[in-house]
Order: sequence, then structure tokens, then C-alpha cells
Amino acid sequence: MSGVVLCIGGLDSSGGAGVLRDSATVHALNGTARVAVTAVTAQSDRAVTAVHAVPPKVVTDQIAIAGPVSAVKIGMLGRAGIVEAVAAAVPRAPCVLDPVLMSSSGHMLLDDLGVTALLDRLLPKVDLLTPNVPELAALARRLGVPEGDHSACVERLLQRGCGAVLVKGGHAEGPVSVDHLYRLGVPCVAFTAPRIDATLRGTGCRLASAIAVHLAQGASLVDAVTAAKHHVHDALLVAQEALDLGEKLTVRP
Repeated sequence: MSGVVLCIGGLDSSGGAGVLRDSATVHALNGTARVAVTAVTAQSDRAVTAVHAVPPKVVTDQIAIAGPVSAVKIGMLGRAGIVEAVAAAVPRAPCVLDPVLMSSSGHMLLDDLGVTALLDRLLPKVDLLTPNVPELAALARRLGVPEGDHSACVERLLQRGCGAVLVKGGHAEGPVSVDHLYRLGVPCVAFTAPRIDATLRGTGCRLASAIAVHLAQGASLVDAVTAAKHHVHDALLVAQEALDLGEKLTVRP
């Protein structure tokens, strides 16, 4: 089943993020997507107006009927019961977890008990966790790590059984964006790319699902992250070109 990725997460009505974005990314990279929906949401770039959680048993039934897969990408989980259901049912395959704690518009997408369940039950089954800086800070607070001590937080996550942590640098400042890949007993690997003056909702979904499909196709973790970074960089370039074109069209002589 090389190239088959099970995408577990929320259904974003706008298509900008969630399992619709995951599926589009997997297919763009010549993979095959299977989907297990954890929540149905009504949202846009500006707001989340409704969230309907899927019953945990329905989530596990979706996972079971998806059949054999070569990798798993997990996004929005919403509630502790769903986290626990996914932890119990997740297939034995390379697993990438994008810890979706809140939407781009600031709406909380995982409750407090859900974060606890994620750290206690799901994290030990994850091969790669892909937090951005705000998500890492939120996890640090839950783990009792001092604010801003990223290294201590990553070490605690690895000690809890997570295979690797990719800390994304998109929220930092400067001319370049640097992501750092941490693994126990292995030197940190940095992935550097020019910072692009454009925003694109769902970049976390794109990156994590791109990593998952490359792992499903047999790439090493470092090679999968490298290829996924190129994919997201290209998408941001397209967004920047569209933004520049829109600005030119609005300029009047």
C-alpha cells in the first residue's frame, strides 16, 4: 500500500485546512488519501462559526474501514474522547501529528482534557510531531516547562515517547524561516528557506500531510521533511504571486 495516507482530522468547509487540504496535498504528491473525519466545522480565514464533533465510535469505524495504509497524518481532534479513540485505533504505520490547538482565527480546537489525552495517550504512538512556536509554547505550559524554553519542551516531548519533533519557524521573524528537527540521540537538523511575504491558511496541514505521503512512499524522515518544505514553499510563492497581481490590478494610473 505504498503512498496510501490516512488523514484524520476536521472537515473545514472552506477547504483551506483540515482533511480536504490534506487530501488535496496527498493527491498532488501522487499519493492516495483515506479520510477519517473527527469534526465538521464551518469556518473561513476570519472565523470559525460552528464545530460539530463526530462521535468517537464513528471516528474509529472510519479508521477501521479505511483498510491498510502506509502512513497516517493526524490534525484536529477536538475532544479528549476522540483523542483517546484515535490513540486506540491508529494503524501501525509512520504517524505524523500536527497538534491543532486553535484555528488561524484564534478559535480553540482542542479542549484542555484533549491536550492531556494527546500528551498521555497519543504522543507515544507518534513518529513526528509538527508544532509551530505558539503550539509548542502551549504544550510547554501544560508540561510545566518555563516559557520560551523550547529545548526543554522538546526534550520532555521526546521523553514521553514521541519519535521526533519538528518545530516550525513560520511565526518567527527575519529574512529566513528555519524549522528544527529534534530526535533523541541525534544532532538537530535545521531546514532553512527564504521567508515569503504571504500568508496561506492551512500551511501546517500541507506540511504534515506532505511529510506523511513522502514517508508512505519510502523516504527517510529528513528527506520527507525536505521535500515537504519545498512543496509548502512553492505554494507560498503562488500565494505571493497572486497577492502581487491583485495589488497591481488595484493600482490606478
